[in-house]
Amino acid sequence: MGVPLSHIAEQLKDSQKKVQLIYAFNGVGKTRLSREFKELIDPIVNGEEDSDTKIFYYSAFTEDLFYWDNDLALDAERKLKIQPNGFTTWVIQDQGQDQNIIANFQHYTSDKLTPRFNADFSEVSFSLDRGGDDNLNNLKISKGEESNFIWSIFYSLIEQVVDVLNEPEEDNRETDKFNQLKYVFIDDPVTSLDENHLIELAVNLAQLIKSSYFFNDQGIKFVITTHNALFYNVLYNELSLRAGYILEKYEDGTFEIMEKRGDSNKSFSYHLYIKQIIEQAIEENAIEKYHFMLLRNLYEKTANFLNYPEWKKLLPADNREGYYNRIIQFTSHSTLSNETIAQPTDPEKQTVRLLLEHLNTKFWQEVETND
Repeated sequence: MGVPLSHIAEQLKDSQKKVQLIYAFNGVGKTRLSREFKELIDPIVNGEEDSDTKIFYYSAFTEDLFYWDNDLALDAERKLKIQPNGFTTWVIQDQGQDQNIIANFQHYTSDKLTPRFNADFSEVSFSLDRGGDDNLNNLKISKGEESNFIWSIFYSLIEQVVDVLNEPEEDNRETDKFNQLKYVFIDDPVTSLDENHLIELAVNLAQLIKSSYFFNDQGIKFVITTHNALFYNVLYNELSLRAGYILEKYEDGTFEIMEKRGDSNKSFSYHLYIKQIIEQAIEENAIEKYHFMLLRNLYEKTANFLNYPEWKKLLPADNREGYYNRIIQFTSHSTLSNETIAQPTDPEKQTVRLLLEHLNTKFWQEVETND
């Protein structure tokens, strides 16, 4: 027997952890949990929200603030409209984040795809530069690109919030708008991204969270929910968490949130999911840079499970440092961008095959025996 979702929200609120990372399958109730949590932290009283915002949250409800005007009459002036609301007005207009939003959006899509806000920031149009004078204007972008754009708005705000609140003296902050902020709730950001960009997004988000001031229960607390095992695991490792959570829903409509320590994401066969992705890439000769990140995650998880002090100790002894340096080159935070390192060569692709086979034959039998 579980508890109402409101009790789960209370449990999250009472935690003193800086980050609470939650995995749940689609349809379990992640988005509803975000609403329960928001109402608990910052309830609407007499039809109005508190002017001192205590929580920012990103979820499907955030995306509902945006809708398309497809210009059905002429099919020429397609625009993404922004519902009048305090959130987007504050981020885009009051805080002047429009250029940062464009930069973040283009980073995960294409620098040739450009959003343009109108004068009062109530709508956005998109153009595609195809070279020379051959531009496509007033495009209707894909649903994935739209989600990416909305996430870029939210992420640009959080970047600013962290920067402002990292100044300990309130009188020295550039704005007092964030002084009462206590929580950031993020539900499944941009899972329509390809795996390479999804990993990069998770790494960037983890870096931002780690840079955020938090001491003695003072500072922003982050609650992150996702149904994406890859996104969960990258955050779990990048944030060096000791425990995560799995949210489950019972047939009677009640819920339970279970803490999973150590190799927590193993509870939903995470390592098998990653292994399958790498094996498919090997079979199709389609290994890319991010497969080194996945391979590193597998080594990290296996080392953790078998109590090795370093994942490097699991690499083949005949060229341990060489293999380690190769993986580090491809998985360093500064080398996730496509512009900073070339695609893997054929010998490097063979390294992925060799190291996966080594892990599988030498260590995973021990994992399965001890499981």
